[in-house]
Amino acid sequence: MGKLIDANVILRYILNDSQQSEAAKGVIEKGAYTIPEVIAEVVYVLNGVYHVARDEIAETLCTVLHEIDIEKFEAMVEALRLYGETNMDFVDCILIARHRILGDDVYSFDKQINKYID
Repeated sequence: MGKLIDANVILRYILNDSQQSEAAKGVIEKGAYTIPEVIAEVVYVLNGVYHVARDEIAETLCTVLHEIDIEKFEAMVEALRLYGETNMDFVDCILIARHRILGDDVYSFDKQINKYID
């Protein structure tokens, strides 16, 4: 298994906007992995700081997830798909995706989440 990478590495890789971009690319090409919490941070930064459209975030990160390893890959891809197609928070999309893909029994008071898991 390669290096566990954080949001900054993924952002530099995606944005290709600094001298660190080449280092990020090298780490990813050698084999890297991340965790869902890091992807959530990347989504937050791309949307909130860089004002990237939701569908573009989803498409870009799905591509990245094919280049790095991540826990619960299928659920994360589904969460990104939902995020790109709805106005829900990404963490809510993860909960729905985990229910749909992994069979997690989600309990929420959020009506929008419940609409997708009922």
